[in-house]
Amino acid sequence: MARLIFAALAGALFGAGLLVSGMIDTIKVQGWLDLFGDWDPTLAFVMGGAILPMAIAWHVAERRRVALLGDAIPNRAPPVLDRRLIGGSLLFGAGWGLVGLCPGPALAAALLNGWGGLVFLLAMVAAMVATPGALRLLKA
Repeated sequence: MARLIFAALAGALFGAGLLVSGMIDTIKVQGWLDLFGDWDPTLAFVMGGAILPMAIAWHVAERRRVALLGDAIPNRAPPVLDRRLIGGSLLFGAGWGLVGLCPGPALAAALLNGWGGLVFLLAMVAAMVATPGALRLLKA
């Protein structure tokens, strides 16, 4: 039960952060990605504000063997730069640039942006399921 409560709190905090920061506003995100056009630098503060706490959390997690709720913390996977990672990153970036949404904000957009957000979420999930290996990742 504690896991569900903490998961709900973490999800609510993440969703609130997306909403307050403007990460579900597709025009704002596309403006941030448009470096050579009408660039909007405000989301750089959101990214910077996310990187610092995560760097600290990773540093703390590397020194712990057990999470706060008692589960073992898995070892970090070795960094592998292969064509699957590069290809996936390119597809992710292209989708993010074209639509202005990535998976987290897409969930919020499905609830707050009407039919357009819901259609995008369904298309994104369909593409994930159609991708080789996606079902294995979803089951993990």
